[in-house]
Amino acid sequence: MRRLAFLLRPSWLILAALVAAFAYLCFTVLAPWQLGKNTATEHRNQLIADSVRADPVDVTTVLDASGAEHTEWRRVTATGSYLPDSTVLVRLRHLDGAPGYAVLAAFRLDDGRTLLVDRGLVAGVDGSSRPPQIPEPPAGPQRLEGRVRMSEGVSADKTPLTQDGYRQVYSIDTTQESDVLGQPLTPIPAGERGGYLQLSENQPGAFTPTPLPQLDAGPYLSYGLQWLAFGIMAPLGLGYFVYAEIRERRREKAAAAQSTPTEPTPTEPTATESTAPTPAQPTTEARLADRYGRNRS
Repeated sequence: MRRLAFLLRPSWLILAALVAAFAYLCFTVLAPWQLGKNTATEHRNQLIADSVRADPVDVTTVLDASGAEHTEWRRVTATGSYLPDSTVLVRLRHLDGAPGYAVLAAFRLDDGRTLLVDRGLVAGVDGSSRPPQIPEPPAGPQRLEGRVRMSEGVSADKTPLTQDGYRQVYSIDTTQESDVLGQPLTPIPAGERGGYLQLSENQPGAFTPTPLPQLDAGPYLSYGLQWLAFGIMAPLGLGYFVYAEIRERRREKAAAAQSTPTEPTPTEPTATESTAPTPAQPTTEARLADRYGRNRS
């Protein structure tokens, strides 16, 4: 256990807490967020594909049906007439990359109920954000065909206004447009916010239709899998750093043990070694003198 005592240091504790928090967010927030968006996109694409193959039904059938929370994108028909002076413009839209507006109007059905209708998109004047002159929808009885769309909701900081002679809003929302027009509008069942009718091409009073979304799932599945991978890799990375720290400490300890000096051990003389002093050897000059008799007495 003493080998792991360094993990109790503040730096390691902080690192472990950050890794645990990151992994928790990956598994409980980030990955479910992206995977949920992937599921919602696939569901939307399926509804659009089904609506393309299905024949349109009368909108009153949808209005009178119970439990019709999955009616968005369904093709419907509506018979009635446009209400005069019911034009509302939606700001911050684009048409062919230029600033534009979505044009809304109220449409009264033959049974007396009134729907919000998205007539389509118009471009600003000369590429600016100023709206063009919007013609009134045709008067008299009309038969419309379009798709059910869910209201976009509203932002509290973006309130309706009147500008350039038109009532203008920032989103398509049945409840808000009802207040702006001072006319009760019946939301089409399409979710918790209710829905409206988006006109198809070449319908009475229609402009450029809002294009359908691309039928692809997008990158959400891969993003979700990436967050799951990050959540797994983070603890594994922490484990690797702990292992590397332990290995380095062992290496340093072994290196310190090898560099410690040791005392030399004295040795006893062997039996063959003589302890007597070695007599001095005669020099060369003495040997020559003895050979030639110079030291004779």
